[in-house]
Amino acid sequence: MSGTQIWLRAETKTAEARSALTPTTCKALLDAGYDVTVERSSQSIFNDDEFAAVGARIVDEGSWVKDAPKTAYILGLKELPEDDFPLEHVHISFAHCYKKQAGWENVLSRWPRGGGVLLDLEFLTDEVGRRVAAFGYSAGYAGSALAIKTWAWQLTEGKDKPLPSESPYPNEAALIESVKKVLEAGKQKAGRSPKVLVIGALGRCGRGAVQFAKDAGIPDSDILKWDLEETKKGGPFKEIVEDADIFINCIYLSAKIPPFVNSETLASPNRTLSVVCDVSADTTNPNNPVPIYDITTTFDKPTVPVNIPVGNAALPLDVISIDHLPSLLPRESSEMFSEALLPSLLQLKDRKNARVWKQAEDLFQQHVATLPENLRG
Repeated sequence: MSGTQIWLRAETKTAEARSALTPTTCKALLDAGYDVTVERSSQSIFNDDEFAAVGARIVDEGSWVKDAPKTAYILGLKELPEDDFPLEHVHISFAHCYKKQAGWENVLSRWPRGGGVLLDLEFLTDEVGRRVAAFGYSAGYAGSALAIKTWAWQLTEGKDKPLPSESPYPNEAALIESVKKVLEAGKQKAGRSPKVLVIGALGRCGRGAVQFAKDAGIPDSDILKWDLEETKKGGPFKEIVEDADIFINCIYLSAKIPPFVNSETLASPNRTLSVVCDVSADTTNPNNPVPIYDITTTFDKPTVPVNIPVGNAALPLDVISIDHLPSLLPRESSEMFSEALLPSLLQLKDRKNARVWKQAEDLFQQHVATLPENLRG
């Protein structure tokens, strides 16, 4: 085996059907002279045969731990399963440990203890600071779909019957059809379309949320698009609680800001809000601007009721806080993400001189330096 090796590990997070590489981008890497190894996966939207057909070497799920050469790049999406063994490889994935999330020290310390490196996908940026690859649009699109579906479900099924489990859809058309069917029944109950308020509407995530609402047939006049201009006065905002049925938070949280909603605003007797979709899902972040829930929901149980007193108590209030929403449309979201990541992956042969990777490694070292001394290896 020769050349720079990329080892695509199987995703282990429940219901995670996305992939950091697709057969299309895998072939592009192989054509460029890379060695690509792909682990079998029981949950990926892509079949093992699709990768084998383009020339990838197929190996057992989870075999990177013992079999991957130390020089191989271990590529994945979601964070590794909870464990404590030191990590020897260079990993390219989302690790969710740079914002001091719960347990971040234990997660991050595994790399310096093993002599490995984390190149976090969340912080790969271009020359102007924009992320080179992100699932934002797909996350907003899927979050909007589930939020609208939840609103209609509340109306047709009642306050005490939460939205049932969801599974990945084969394509956007199937998702739109599923939501439209429930939405039509909800609109008949309510006598109108829901009013949807999106914060961060000008970003990738917000554009996705707005687009799904339009694709579902909600009139543009019922989609409230907020961004920096509308939020510059600082929250909490009573308009979210009293003017919208559905609130979709699509901001990328980089610093502490006033909350968008809180227990005081939710106590309004004029509350119309019944669904919150926090696409950012910063559940454990102390600066979360939607501090009305404390668990991350899943596709098995997409919603959680708000457990603080609320005005208009006859009206339900459910939160969606799924942290891998793009997996609702795994094939399309993976293709979009992987195509955007490909130019950076093609620079791995010369990683030490490639700005995007040098910057990622410098950031890793900066965060390692904040670890307690006994966790730095």
